[in-house]
Amino acid sequence: MLTRLLAELCAVPAPSGAEFELADDLSARWTDRCEEVRRDRVGNLVARVGGSGPRVLVQAHMDQVGYVVRYISEEGFVLLDGSQGDRRTGPERRHPVGQPVKLLTRDGAWLEGLITASSGHVLTVEQREKDKLAYDDFWVELGLGDREAVLAAGVHIGAPVVFSAPARAVGELFVGPALDNRVGLALMDALIGTEGLACELWLGATVQEENGLHGARALALAERFDAAIALDVGLVGDIPSVAEKEFGTRLGDGPIIVHRDTGIVYDRTLSQHLLALARAREIPAQDGLFASYGSDGLAIAETGTPTALVTVGTRYTHTAFETIHPRDLGATADLLRAFLTAPLPERPS
Repeated sequence: MLTRLLAELCAVPAPSGAEFELADDLSARWTDRCEEVRRDRVGNLVARVGGSGPRVLVQAHMDQVGYVVRYISEEGFVLLDGSQGDRRTGPERRHPVGQPVKLLTRDGAWLEGLITASSGHVLTVEQREKDKLAYDDFWVELGLGDREAVLAAGVHIGAPVVFSAPARAVGELFVGPALDNRVGLALMDALIGTEGLACELWLGATVQEENGLHGARALALAERFDAAIALDVGLVGDIPSVAEKEFGTRLGDGPIIVHRDTGIVYDRTLSQHLLALARAREIPAQDGLFASYGSDGLAIAETGTPTALVTVGTRYTHTAFETIHPRDLGATADLLRAFLTAPLPERPS
């Protein structure tokens, strides 16, 4: 079952720049099921599944959003900076307080902690009325007593920090940290063993998407493909605070084929082909137009490979409680199999 695999993948931490444990896990899962599995020099995992014909890449990134250690106080509190962007305009700050986290120590071990902030009882009136939570307003509690104990445990400036809440079912939905982009990795795993491939299928699990698309760019510069499908989580507007005219996509209505995001217009021929396959196979699918969003597909397309972006609708992205509908996961796998077992579309001359 895909959600079981997804939960297993979510349990393996993979901060940007330290994706090695997840790469090891995927390599172990894929080595006996693919014709070739290898790691490149920047840490991407590349697999040739099999088949013959045009070279088709299906790609998803391994890294997850998180933080890095910025400062350790005398009392042993760990202040953070974002793994992505500038701390003044960095990752979402409304949702981290109260979430369990893991810190990667110098020797490669993981240390458990909790993101905390002052409670209302000890805040001044001015602090309570502050509109926006800044990075100095929350920190990691390790319970170790002082700076020396924290340093002795292997914590250092620049150490990666990621959410570590367990992935779990909530009603009919599936919730957890790192669904971005363990969703894509789980889908790639599900494609191994697809019968009747009409192409030579390659998988690319890439590093450092969240802070600059670096792994996908390295992969695309080193390899050449006839077509590529980038997989990622998608944006939906089916929650109270979002207007439908901003994001009309919804959980449970199938994969989202993204026509444009902040960085690129995706390949129209591939995108329309995917939507036509969905209609022909009676697979639910949605048209998507995303703002404040980018994907590894940009880096792949920039090197000359026609690229489409296929996403699984996700609520509360870049939090410890990203949320999907398992029905969308299954429908996306069905659409990808349909794509890989059909000839590539003819391109305009």
